[in-house]
Amino acid sequence: MSDGTAVRLEPHEIALLGDGPRAAVTVAVVDLYLRGLVEADRPGTMRAGIADAVSAERPPSPLAQEVHACLHEPAGLRTLVKDPGIRLAVALMRIPLAEAGLLRYPLLGPTRAARRHVRELGLHHPLPASRRGLTDHDRLLAVALHGEAALRLVVPRFALRAGLIRRAEVGGKGLLKHSRGPYGGGSAGYTSCGGGGGGCGGGGG
Repeated sequence: MSDGTAVRLEPHEIALLGDGPRAAVTVAVVDLYLRGLVEADRPGTMRAGIADAVSAERPPSPLAQEVHACLHEPAGLRTLVKDPGIRLAVALMRIPLAEAGLLRYPLLGPTRAARRHVRELGLHHPLPASRRGLTDHDRLLAVALHGEAALRLVVPRFALRAGLIRRAEVGGKGLLKHSRGPYGGGSAGYTSCGGGGGGCGGGGG
């Protein structure tokens, strides 16, 4: 079995190894947004955009495609992470990563080699000082490696409206405090996905 260091990882795979399924789904959402396939909807939710054209040269990942299928009705990040179709897509992502020695059996947590690889990527690709001049891949890689800080930099308006980043609130003593964000299990969505078809029900907003 390989130690995984020679594997070329996509941003959503890096996010999965670094911060788990929620981070991987977040990267998939940003990928779809950059393609014009997802837009913010009611506060804390998002839905599939008007444009449905998919580039044949760089099609979305299977995970992003599953996320897109779930967003024909508004949904939040928490709902997406729990959707059966998206959970299956994440499980299928894990197979080649495990075969490459980046996930350990039976719990499929990241191996030492995977953690080292993600840490080295973070050192080689620090958080950009500005989003100017960044390619879409650069933006996705930044989100995969730097989470909320990168979301605030590369897609700030969308991330806030869609519930991908924490909304600042004023505390009782005038101090800013934050609700829990997407990587920390906070409440980022208010709808619930429907049954086995992978689509989302249009529950509350």
